[in-house]
Amino acid sequence: MLTSPDSGGLRMEPKALARMAGLFYVLLVIAGGFAHVFVRGKVYVPDDPAETARLVTQHANLVRAGVLIDLIGALAFLMVGLTLFQLLQHVNRFVARLMVTLVAIAVAMTSLNLVFQYGGVLLATKDAYASGSADELSTSILFMLDLQFYGYVLVQAFTGPWLIPLGWLAARSGMFPRVLGGLLMVGGLSYVSDLIVQILNPSLAERASELILAPAVIAEVSLIGFLLIRGVRPVGPPSTPVATA
Repeated sequence: MLTSPDSGGLRMEPKALARMAGLFYVLLVIAGGFAHVFVRGKVYVPDDPAETARLVTQHANLVRAGVLIDLIGALAFLMVGLTLFQLLQHVNRFVARLMVTLVAIAVAMTSLNLVFQYGGVLLATKDAYASGSADELSTSILFMLDLQFYGYVLVQAFTGPWLIPLGWLAARSGMFPRVLGGLLMVGGLSYVSDLIVQILNPSLAERASELILAPAVIAEVSLIGFLLIRGVRPVGPPSTPVATA
């Protein structure tokens, strides 16, 4: 499992790294899916302040747990980026650094965005914030969750583009099918397209977002499957990096 690279120290074999990345990716999907569907999906009712406030108050502990679960997902995403960087940096060091930098920015934005979710539950449960009218409080709670929703939309400016250098590295590495690399790049562009539509035409986004993001879903599911089932294709010793700057 471990080999000793020329630069000294120990690193994992490519197949082990690939499967580790796949496992972290699965953890990311599980954590993100749970937080989105079973937490925010349970308490966030757009355009209905009273119902959102009631649900956040009723499920306050679930909302708090959702913050922790999302943080676990963010950490898993960072580990995905780092393991894939270790796996693919020999192809082109600059592009690999770009990929992991986009991941790191997305993780930081996602983590900070959770402040709005936690702020919503604070407004709903702390007596110190109940001095105004019920309508004002409900509106404030919904506003916090609206900010979080659009915060996740804005994070797509980084969660989308990271797939583009990843796809390029995968296609050039010989470790992955070239078609998978192409799918990843198209998936990255679909995230960016959804971001643009969400900002410029929210009503269209409500109807078309799932269709726009379909290439990204197909690409990421395919990547996870390949990482877990195949690992990576065996290749010869890594060549000298194309760029080391």
